[in-house]
Amino acid sequence: MDKMIEILEFVKEFTGADNVTENSDIETEIGCYGDDFDELIENYSKKFNVDMSSYLWYFHTGEEVSFNIGSVFSKPPNELVKRIPVTPKMLLEFSKKGKWDVKYPEHKIPKIRYDMIINQIIFIGIIIWGIYYWFFK
Repeated sequence: MDKMIEILEFVKEFTGADNVTENSDIETEIGCYGDDFDELIENYSKKFNVDMSSYLWYFHTGEEVSFNIGSVFSKPPNELVKRIPVTPKMLLEFSKKGKWDVKYPEHKIPKIRYDMIINQIIFIGIIIWGIYYWFFK
């Protein structure tokens, strides 16, 4: 089987999308993002034997976080960089090379995720309030 057809079939099967072309943006046109996107990439790397050691997720998709109040104060990594779309054509090229070969622009991502720390503090505060309310009300 032609490798492009194999990759298109892989993306179609994984996402459930019918209208996948070699230039389809997997996130915006096909609707595969966040955890689903990460799972697609992980399965792709295994199936097509692609070294993903240089892969930086935050350039290609966002997080599936429904509660990220902390992002008001400190942006998550994907909001600090310009998104780079991933297409089946790119997946074909990388499968031929055997490695993820995106040339990422220079960027700085904080080592500490302050948005997540803020979310954890809020969550713990809600739990403490709930316990207090439950026992002392």
